[in-house]
Amino acid sequence: MGLIDFFKRGNKSSGIAALGNTFLAVCKGVAASISGSGTMMATTLHSVADALNQFFVFIGSSISEKEATKRFPTGFGRVVNLFVLIAVIIISIMAYETVLKGWQLIQDPKASSNLALNVAIMILAVLVDGGILIKAMKEIAHETRSDAKGFGIVTHAFKNVSLASPPTRLVFYEDLIATSGALLALLSIVLAHVTGFYLLDGIGTLLIGILLIVIALKIGYENTIGLIGVAAPKVVEDRIAKAILSDPDVIDINTLRVVQEGRQYHVESYLELRKGLTLADADDIKFRVRDTVLEDPDVDDVIMGIIEADDIQTWKLE
Repeated sequence: MGLIDFFKRGNKSSGIAALGNTFLAVCKGVAASISGSGTMMATTLHSVADALNQFFVFIGSSISEKEATKRFPTGFGRVVNLFVLIAVIIISIMAYETVLKGWQLIQDPKASSNLALNVAIMILAVLVDGGILIKAMKEIAHETRSDAKGFGIVTHAFKNVSLASPPTRLVFYEDLIATSGALLALLSIVLAHVTGFYLLDGIGTLLIGILLIVIALKIGYENTIGLIGVAAPKVVEDRIAKAILSDPDVIDINTLRVVQEGRQYHVESYLELRKGLTLADADDIKFRVRDTVLEDPDVDDVIMGIIEADDIQTWKLE
């Protein structure tokens, strides 16, 4: 596989976010060095962290799409969780530096120069980060198979972000904080200049650092359980169960286990079939049902068995 094909299969949201945040980091860094604004420096570190994170996650998402091998029979889905955890370490370091910078500015407030430059950069940051956030929201709608449009994409994203892939969740959370942080920085810079209360610059910097800590903890927790191996969300489990029970010869599901591996799902199930079938017929039905489940683009592999019907309905779709 060529390098271009490798990058093509990476998560689009994280790739776009990496490029966008790299551009913002350069712009903010120049503005921070010229103006001396602590809040601007904090948002610069935030953009640097975001750019590095998204680059790592983009590479991880590309690797996670690699086909299973004999040595790694369940595939590479959890690799993306590992790369996201590396990103969390970077976020944590940047959060520490930002909080430290904010505390220093609170203890020793200083006036910053070039208000117009700082305001222009912050408006640019809101537009770029906001655009990336909207892209992530659309990606959530796509991954969760929603037909939401307009403002409905926003409400759908907040309600269903937990069902999105790890890279898309990272982009959503990071750029939600980045957009909020840019607005907070803009407000802090303007108020500090207008009121002369330069302590606001330090307070704004400190709050951005705290926001980074919150997002690091949340993303770290979600990807730690993903790395261990976590059950699929109920909506996914129900979707797979519905596909199994849609076969007229399947009367019940005795056991169903769906494990999430990155964005993909591994299914293990034991079915109860209608009575009176020959072993050959039952075997054909099992493979037919397996193929039906594998039609789901999010299902990576299926292990399926058949047990004797016990006349007790175990699985009921809600």
